[in-house]
Amino acid sequence: MKLFKVAPVLTLMAAALCVQAQNKEHSDTQIKYHAGPSPLADVPMYQATNPKAPPMTQAEFDKARQIYFERCAGCHGVLRKGATGKPLTPDITLAKGTDYLKVFIAYGSPAGMPNWQTSGEMSEQDVDIMARYVQHDPPTPPEFGMADMKATWKVIVPPEKRPTKKLNNYNITNIFSTTLRDTGEVALIDGDTKQIINIVKTGYAVHISRLSASGRYLFVIGRDAKINMIDLWMEKPDNVAEVRVGLEARSVDTSKFKGFEDKVAIAGSYWPPQYTLMKGDTLEPLKIVSTRGNTVDKQEYHPEPRVASIVASHFKPEFVVNVKETGKTLLVDYSNVDALKITEIGTARFLHDGGLDSTHRYFLVAANQSNKIAAVDLKEGKLVKLIDVGKIPHPGRGANFIHPTYGPVWSTGHLGDESISLIGTDPVKHPQYAFKKVAELKGQGGGALFIKSHPKSNHLYSDTPLNPDSAISQSVAVYDINHLDKGFTVLPIAQWADLKDDGAKRVVQPEYNKAGDEVWFSVWSAKNKQSALVVVDDKTLKLKAVIKDPRLITPTGHFNVHNTQHDIY
Repeated sequence: MKLFKVAPVLTLMAAALCVQAQNKEHSDTQIKYHAGPSPLADVPMYQATNPKAPPMTQAEFDKARQIYFERCAGCHGVLRKGATGKPLTPDITLAKGTDYLKVFIAYGSPAGMPNWQTSGEMSEQDVDIMARYVQHDPPTPPEFGMADMKATWKVIVPPEKRPTKKLNNYNITNIFSTTLRDTGEVALIDGDTKQIINIVKTGYAVHISRLSASGRYLFVIGRDAKINMIDLWMEKPDNVAEVRVGLEARSVDTSKFKGFEDKVAIAGSYWPPQYTLMKGDTLEPLKIVSTRGNTVDKQEYHPEPRVASIVASHFKPEFVVNVKETGKTLLVDYSNVDALKITEIGTARFLHDGGLDSTHRYFLVAANQSNKIAAVDLKEGKLVKLIDVGKIPHPGRGANFIHPTYGPVWSTGHLGDESISLIGTDPVKHPQYAFKKVAELKGQGGGALFIKSHPKSNHLYSDTPLNPDSAISQSVAVYDINHLDKGFTVLPIAQWADLKDDGAKRVVQPEYNKAGDEVWFSVWSAKNKQSALVVVDDKTLKLKAVIKDPRLITPTGHFNVHNTQHDIY
């Protein structure tokens, strides 16, 4: 009986060892991308043990729960029902057994499961307790309702006490909002002088910055679901309101349709799976809408459909809300918050990030583990097409430019391969290319997060911060749009930063200034290492400036006010 049980484990171990080398690059990328510590790691939650599962002490259970939320929940979901990774519920894991699960966790799999032990991310003891932990019932985090939100809501400066005109001399349209990931702050940087205006306290690991339609208010949201509203008209721009809309989140935006400018804000949560509508001038929460429901493909109920990217439509008073696990794009009509109208569009599962085409009519969003881009017509309110692209597309907001042959295109890089996909977006003058992958560029390698261009630029930039090769992660590829056949030029951004320590120096998120003649990059190292921002002259591709300051700790995403306000990318 023992031999029968052990044989499949040995077979799995042999297979895992064979694929370990070829899987390493993908695993490293997955670890870095999905395994960022979740704010849920320290949240008290209901916990039940399964009597059929192998025994664990309370200390082991607590440690395993922390490891799970720091390393595993991003792929497998809070409730272990499966997300971009497979389900890990007791009905599945108990049948596999502890020995099988230990090998699986230690060595990984060809399908993308990281080799946690052999990569050094987990000890043998950690692997053992995790193999036992996933056979127990998953603990359930608490819900987060209106009373919870109202308890966190603060109006620091009421609207009537805010400036009636701009009180500073900054060119606020060229301010950059830079995430300082590990300090719970954003740095507001003057794009003209390259000087830090203010370091503003925010939630943990700000994911994005978004601008109100007027360009006056900057909204940021942390992974801990805390939203900060910053008034750029103040003598020194700073927080005027804040609120938490859950326990973990990624997305925020505000109303942009004519007549509704700055009136309504929205935020989407990972946990609980819901989105929240708020007053645009105070962040007072008005309505919470759950996203729990059935998947678009198998029509199976999913208890944890996380809200990924959100954008504000320019064509209607609607927010475009993308629900990751169920694969639904929701068009939420905010013209009457008390009588919401929601158009549900089935796109593809595992929706993540995306952006608008150059006309702002079409929204293109990555269904990353489905290896597809979904194109949605915001004027007609319908799915245009699902487009097959490379492995695990990650566009950020994507990049729009005019291709010499195919006309207007939108582009995305990929986490899982070196390709850059170009998709036609002009059904009027170039109908034969519209919403098709018209070309594929070769990039430096996998691990790309952001791609960027600008209407006044002849260049296309692609980063690769999650590539395991430091020479690739510390540089960027830049293409001449008019001569794409010539391939890319490599810019040694981290080398130009001239940092004196041995930090990771990952180069992330190209972002243009308002004029479109500079491109800014974050050089991102650990919180105990020096980081920097590097500014490149877009015309010459030469170094223009390096911004170093001890307050620039783990800079990651950065957003130019003008370009973010007007959805220029």
